[in-house]
Amino acid sequence: MSLQVNGAASGSIPESSPGNAGLESSAHRQMEHTLTAQLTSIAATSSQDGLTGVDSSRGDSSSGASSPSPSGRVFSPVATSQNRIVGSSSAITIVRDVASSIAPRRSTVMLLGETGTGKEMLARHIHLQSERADKPFVPVDCSAMTETLFESQLFGHVRGAFTGAIRESLGFIRAADGGTLFIDEVGELSVLLQAKLLRVLQERCVVPVGDTRARPVDVRFICATHRDLSAMVRLRTFRLNVVVLRVPPLRERQEDVVPLAQHFLAVQADLYGETGKTLSHEAAQMLRQYPWPGNVRELSNVIEHAHVLATGGVIRVADLPERLRRAADSGVVTASDLRLIDVERRTISEALARTKYCKAAASRLLGINIQRLNRRIRSLGIELPANN
Repeated sequence: MSLQVNGAASGSIPESSPGNAGLESSAHRQMEHTLTAQLTSIAATSSQDGLTGVDSSRGDSSSGASSPSPSGRVFSPVATSQNRIVGSSSAITIVRDVASSIAPRRSTVMLLGETGTGKEMLARHIHLQSERADKPFVPVDCSAMTETLFESQLFGHVRGAFTGAIRESLGFIRAADGGTLFIDEVGELSVLLQAKLLRVLQERCVVPVGDTRARPVDVRFICATHRDLSAMVRLRTFRLNVVVLRVPPLRERQEDVVPLAQHFLAVQADLYGETGKTLSHEAAQMLRQYPWPGNVRELSNVIEHAHVLATGGVIRVADLPERLRRAADSGVVTASDLRLIDVERRTISEALARTKYCKAAASRLLGINIQRLNRRIRSLGIELPANN
């Protein structure tokens, strides 16, 4: 079956044949209709920048290359002078510095972080800071497709490679030639697909499905996963050893919550062509105290909710979703707040802040000796001001 959007071929998926009756299942026919509908939707909509913490006035527009599936969207960014990661916490400052260091390199990057922390937007930030900024940025979600379909979509295929392959497909990798390919949830790939992808990384060429000829490509790979990468490496279920950058969850950068909220308010105001709204002191305090299990994506959704419901120019507590107000009223502590290592990190950080980073005073406040305090500061990775 050929998939078309606006009259142009965007790929294909296998059709049934007398020797392959299994593809006649209703599930397969439903997948065909779903892919076609999603492709049409993607062609009709544009990407929204700033969703997960990157402040960018850059407007992404589709390049001439067609996306081979609903999980891959080809963007050719337009240059701009304003592109920065929102936040000033030590956690996000480290991420910003490392991202700036690796952006001009060709090294493959692995972004580790919980769902909703902004891995795709950080990947886009790295791309925009590189010399490939005016080339395609292609994000691909590995969790959205089956392994059989994904191999064809990733590496491309030649005409006649399988039933229904009536024309050649570039695949995600060649669609990103000269630019960056962002592979989200790469931990979902099988070991076999990882091995094939590793070969592309090493040899800088790709062999489409059904072909024997290697096609040279110049692509920067950025991968992401929410899985425990070290455990997967130990179990030999992950083979892509690359430059690793951890994206911190929002609960580890609470001081960035209000700046991010203000950024999302500006995004909403710009989207609707309205005057920007502000946060009341009480609403800002509630946002700071909430643990944000859904991370920056959840904060973005909360601000959109509040912006739509607020009748005036100030976001008040009553405009925030009920779950935030209920959590504040009940004082319920979530599971993420109970992790001993996080509690200890917050306690030590608070003691240091209260004593203006005087370790002797902080150790007395905590009831431990200064040697133990120093060991815990190192093991927990607590950042201290430069003069300390």
